[in-house]
Amino acid sequence: MSNFQNHWDSVYQSKSFDSVSWYAPHLNESINLIETLCPDRTSAIVDIGGGESTLVDDLLTKGYLNLSVLDISQKAINFTKHRLGARAADIAWHIGDITQYQFGEKKFDLWHDRAVFHFLTDASARMRYVELVKRSVNPGGYVVMATFGPEGPLKCSGLDVVRYDESKLHRQFGEHFELMGSQIEHHATPIGSNQQFLYCWCKVNS
Repeated sequence: MSNFQNHWDSVYQSKSFDSVSWYAPHLNESINLIETLCPDRTSAIVDIGGGESTLVDDLLTKGYLNLSVLDISQKAINFTKHRLGARAADIAWHIGDITQYQFGEKKFDLWHDRAVFHFLTDASARMRYVELVKRSVNPGGYVVMATFGPEGPLKCSGLDVVRYDESKLHRQFGEHFELMGSQIEHHATPIGSNQQFLYCWCKVNS
């Protein structure tokens, strides 16, 4: 087990799912973007770092039929499976480090990441991430990224992070990805503080 896996298993074991700083009862910005970009309920959607997030619950309720979740923490995945009950069987679950993972032949119409990419402080890790996105998302598909914005935190869960503005984030992905839009979200944490998130969404060029 990697140090990162140990770290995140420890985080999820020591804190309740609704007390971590990135928790929100519903990821409304993400849901709105997903429904706008992929209204077809058969679209293949993957949530990177989905862990204990309620996004998958809400997408199931909205009728999406082809959902995948990846997280580095087995504990987080097990928690969400338990929460979903019988509905967990409708999700493809993946456990692993996103910078080393391979989805095989599986392709996605939309790639969603809220609060994973900004933990990749090493340039080579970011490069591996982007290459995986290129291999895994269908031409004409979409990438929705949410990272800490330019006024966001410098650390999270004891780890350093990278803050992004629109141009800096898009440069990480390059010309293969057509920037469609961005917006700032001011996320209220469970303890009442404010975290600035940047949402960017791109279309994957053919």
